[in-house]
Amino acid sequence: MTKYGEFGGSLPAIASLNASYSTSLSIPSPYLIVPPAKRKAISDVRRTFCLFVTFDLLFISLLWIIELNKWFLFCSLFFCDGNNSLENEVVRYNFRSSFFDIFLLAVFRFLCLQLGYAAFRLKHWWVIAITTLVTTVFLVPKVIKSDLLSQNAFGYVLPITSFVVAWLETWFLDFKVLTQEAEEERAYLAAVNAACERAPMIYPRAVSDGQFYSPPESVAGSEEDLDEEGLGRRAVTAQEKEYVRQGREAMSVVEQILAQEENWKFEKNNDMGDSVYTLEIPFHGKTFILKAFMQCPAELVYQEVILQPEKMVQWNRTVSACQILQRVDDNTLVSYDVSAGAAGGVVSARDFVNVRRVERKRDCYLSAGMATDHDAKPPSGRYVRGENGPGGFVVLKSSSNPSVCTFIWVLNTDLKGRLPRYLIHQSLAATMFEFMSHLRQRIAELRPAHRSHHHHC
Repeated sequence: MTKYGEFGGSLPAIASLNASYSTSLSIPSPYLIVPPAKRKAISDVRRTFCLFVTFDLLFISLLWIIELNKWFLFCSLFFCDGNNSLENEVVRYNFRSSFFDIFLLAVFRFLCLQLGYAAFRLKHWWVIAITTLVTTVFLVPKVIKSDLLSQNAFGYVLPITSFVVAWLETWFLDFKVLTQEAEEERAYLAAVNAACERAPMIYPRAVSDGQFYSPPESVAGSEEDLDEEGLGRRAVTAQEKEYVRQGREAMSVVEQILAQEENWKFEKNNDMGDSVYTLEIPFHGKTFILKAFMQCPAELVYQEVILQPEKMVQWNRTVSACQILQRVDDNTLVSYDVSAGAAGGVVSARDFVNVRRVERKRDCYLSAGMATDHDAKPPSGRYVRGENGPGGFVVLKSSSNPSVCTFIWVLNTDLKGRLPRYLIHQSLAATMFEFMSHLRQRIAELRPAHRSHHHHC
């Protein structure tokens, strides 16, 4: 996620998933899908892991203090100077004769793991891999070269304990925390899907499957005015059926997001009244949602953003290329999109391959999509290949005023590369607002032509 150039480039790609419904036309509360249960900010098993990491630090600290006091007691019995035991450990630190470094190792593990898995709630093993590797690589030569083991049996306790606890943490995270949280995510998603299936249809049924190929001229006309070329086109091969399945899956997620507007978290708005929200989605993470009210008929936005994605390069400078790779059936296609560079060249161009499903229903137009693979466009060295989660566009008609509409863009994208995610997230709202300014400018250019065409008809 970054500048629209980055994802905007994928308006079709990224933006492949869009949905919209308005403040003026909000869905009645019985249709809203309530999440099966309020999910905890941090899971029980992760909380237990964080407690174990804290225990690691406290236990090693306790053993180190015991070692200091034991040495002090030993010196007092043999009338030697034991008052400097702490000074010898810390100030006059010696790799062969001090345990202070093992205590610092415990502090290092504590800080890294608590930051990674409590503060940032990472769902990956790379942080604990680093802490365990550093612990192991340090302790092995420490034990080999140390003089402590020859002094007394206690010299074995600290390094062995530190080694065992570090590997226990690794086992706990890998086999308990991550696996259990993944199972909980699957269960939660299944519950949400079940709730969606039990709920009444949010939108009226599609008027027809053929509308995807409606030429621009027919969009503003009657809904029965369909292009015959597209009728009867159906998925045949296993690969085509998989594309259709992916498109339906993306559409399902977009509709779930729309149905949970009460859970959207407001991020920011602009002078035009456009607002950006976020919502955490199982498996796909943070999803950004742009909601905008537009002073134009819904058909115009449908034509420019949903019906003709390959023409977006003509008016949206953040997209450098859009190519239709395959038309799978009347509602599904696979597109290849390239976004322009963004943030003054800090973010390089990205390319995306997306499956897109388009549906035209009585009160709204929907386009939903997600990343896929296509033999015609394998990843190349020219661009970093981005990956979009479920998202898309929705254009919602107004029941009281046909000359206005509500536009919603749902965006979930991973730009890959080495970009810090938090920086991308910060710039995403600005990128979405930038796209809206391009879209409004395009609509302003089209409206005179649209009016004259409408009157002619």
